[in-house]
Amino acid sequence: MWCPCAVHTLINCTWWSCVWQEVFSSENARQPCVPGPSALLPNPLLSSPLSSQPEPVWGGCLGLAIERERHGRDSGELRRLLNSLECKQDAYTKSMILHSITRCVYLLESEASGCTNDDVTLVGSMLDDKDNSVKIQALNTLKAFSGIRKFRLKIQEHSIKVLELISTIWDSELHIAGLRLLNNFPLPDFVHPQLRRVMPALMEILQSDYILAQVQAIRLLSSLAQKNDLLYDILNCQVHCNFLNLFQSTQPGSLLFEVLVFAERLSEGRSSPHYRAVKWHYNKQSLHEALFGDDSRLADRLLALVIHPEEDVQIQACKVIVSLQCPQDAGIRPSCPPSHSCFNNGE
Repeated sequence: MWCPCAVHTLINCTWWSCVWQEVFSSENARQPCVPGPSALLPNPLLSSPLSSQPEPVWGGCLGLAIERERHGRDSGELRRLLNSLECKQDAYTKSMILHSITRCVYLLESEASGCTNDDVTLVGSMLDDKDNSVKIQALNTLKAFSGIRKFRLKIQEHSIKVLELISTIWDSELHIAGLRLLNNFPLPDFVHPQLRRVMPALMEILQSDYILAQVQAIRLLSSLAQKNDLLYDILNCQVHCNFLNLFQSTQPGSLLFEVLVFAERLSEGRSSPHYRAVKWHYNKQSLHEALFGDDSRLADRLLALVIHPEEDVQIQACKVIVSLQCPQDAGIRPSCPPSHSCFNNGE
């Protein structure tokens, strides 16, 4: 047992106060320790007899860095973290450093804005690490940097690598991190060939059982559905025979809404004069046949969703129904005459 005097002395130490504030503050009680810039040395004072393997304590203090920024002073915390990332570290240490860099980018706005494209390139190089946890943290850090406009073009250069990781590694956390990054900025045209190659992988993620990854995948696909040169690749992509299960009312409302937005954009795209000018051929198990084919049961699913408990799902289901009934042709839009649709005249 520590005597009260010893404890009081420790708490009054600058270093210990920093760790105490970072680890035990109510704001960060549920957050992991923030790796700091100093050497990663274990602190014997924190080695508990209840812990068979004491973990290292980081010397940096993000709380003090934030306080310095509030007073217009540069703490140098972010720069020290980036410098430490250049050193040879094990996978766990690199993951923790990247996690701290991510937090600093979000919380230390002026320091983050003072970073350079070389810093972003350094973070991007971590995508080649053998450890998936390092890749995931690097993706999160790149997403944080993508919120700063001047870095977006540099981060876009990593788009092809991110798509490669998503399509070759089956890891839900990596899928979520990668897709969140891709959804955070417009994808450049030079990525489109790679997008065509990874389309089956994106469709598989959409049909997985992990809601967060599904939502991110469908958001990306919805965005790509608005690209004329990618629309056919999406519609002709092979899907499972139970694809329409995504439209069941038992699905989470957040996923249902995104799936309905996706369906509306596909319907509008395939009905546009530009797309209708070409006679397209689709595979029997394609997304087009599942949604818009003669044997599709999409109409039944949409009608069931019109009475869904969540209002935004109801409204979006109605929008899909309207898009199916009215081709997106300015010349005939006002009258909306009957067209080939999964709804018959009675419905």
